[in-house]
Amino acid sequence: MSEKHTSASPQAENSNDAGVDQAVRGEKPNNTKWALALFGTAVGAGILFLPINAGSFGFWPLLVATLLIGPMAFLSHRAYARMLSGSSQQGQDVLEVITGFFGKNIGIFVALIYWFTVFPIVMIYGISITNTVDSFIQNQLNGPEISRPILATLCVGLMTLGFALGRNTALVVAQFVIYPLIIALAAVSLYLIPQWDFSSFYHYSADGFVANLGDIILIMPVLVFSFSFLAAISQFVLDTERFYGKDAEKQSSKIILIATALLTIFTMFFVWSSALALGADGMEEAYQQNIPVLSYLANETGTQFLAYIAPIVVICAIVSSYFGHLLATVEGTRYFGNLVAPTRMQKANPRSVATAIYLFVFVVVTAVAIINPSILDLITLIGGIFMGFMTYLLPVWAIYRIDALKRFRPVASNWFVLIIGVVVMAGTFWDVLRNLAG
Repeated sequence: MSEKHTSASPQAENSNDAGVDQAVRGEKPNNTKWALALFGTAVGAGILFLPINAGSFGFWPLLVATLLIGPMAFLSHRAYARMLSGSSQQGQDVLEVITGFFGKNIGIFVALIYWFTVFPIVMIYGISITNTVDSFIQNQLNGPEISRPILATLCVGLMTLGFALGRNTALVVAQFVIYPLIIALAAVSLYLIPQWDFSSFYHYSADGFVANLGDIILIMPVLVFSFSFLAAISQFVLDTERFYGKDAEKQSSKIILIATALLTIFTMFFVWSSALALGADGMEEAYQQNIPVLSYLANETGTQFLAYIAPIVVICAIVSSYFGHLLATVEGTRYFGNLVAPTRMQKANPRSVATAIYLFVFVVVTAVAIINPSILDLITLIGGIFMGFMTYLLPVWAIYRIDALKRFRPVASNWFVLIIGVVVMAGTFWDVLRNLAG
């Protein structure tokens, strides 16, 4: 959840001119900076697993997914931003807005969905860091095999403790490492070009329209997960409202469009480059090892460049994403507690509450990292069910339920967002049932 802002001055609220609004606030907005911030929020450890999933279905499903994901990401996040802009009071984050719109009971339900969106991502990064460090020690450093319970405890414990003892510093570090990550991933994408094999990848695909359509649906949950900058939208909307006043919705849509374009070009280039270089067999092996595609490339190519750079890039991506989603978990847990047991939460010491949350996260995430479930299966569940609901269904529901948002109802893209959300969630349930039956 985002930090709260104080409301704008009455002068700014009554102004009909965006330029006056900016002058009143005394600060000129930086659209490029915000576009990069949204872009950086999505470019985390999620895209390190996207090639393994999206590339494993072959050429045609990946091509269709590439054409769809831009409109999917832009229109869903724009609808989400519009939902937040309908609040009667500035300075409210998403859970406060939803509670204000629908009341306490639905607010509790959405807060629970939000928590089940962010906390499992923390678990994913706990598994990822354990597997990545283990692979790095054994393959690049030629070190001994370390007991998984010990390694998981150390990796998860150090990340959680680092955040608990220096939260602000940890968040600054998380923001800083995203830029070297972007540069490194672009460099890897370009580096893999000489290894592309169009012929074998083009012919690796399911036979028939129905089979390819099914593969496209199965790709979507991981696409939703990997192209989500949901965690930054609340803060983003608050800032654009503060800067632009009545022109905020137009400006925020423009910034979201720029961020989505950058994200689509950059991420899908990395996915295509990895898929063409490794082929379906390589993707399947990386899936079985339960490691990011960069770690697999570092182990298999044998080049010095990837052997040491790739694991470091992966670790930086995981740590930065872990910090951001741990913050969201802490704040989401607090808000849920305030809704369910407000009196008890008011009496409780805030530091004791935070310590209890950190301890809970450490114990659960360490246990999950030791068990080592499939990361892609977890991503599919989170992206397909919880993110699908929060990013695609919830905004459309609010737009057609809340009178303050009725100006957005004639927009045809709402139906696109709704249909995609239903398809993603239905596809996820289908995939789960298919795996159980198989």
